[in-house]
Amino acid sequence: MARKPNYGYEKRQKELAKKAKKEEKKKAKLEGSVEAPPEGTEVPPEEES
Repeated sequence: MARKPNYGYEKRQKELAKKAKKEEKKKAKLEGSVEAPPEGTEVPPEEES
């Protein structure tokens, strides 16, 4: 007889992967916002040729 798939395990792994990806996006967003100038600070426009 074939073994029954463990759908609970698969679901948990999928949830953990989704959570890890979300955390990575959040971390990248926070790091990106640190590099950007704070709001209210004027950035001079680049000169056009």
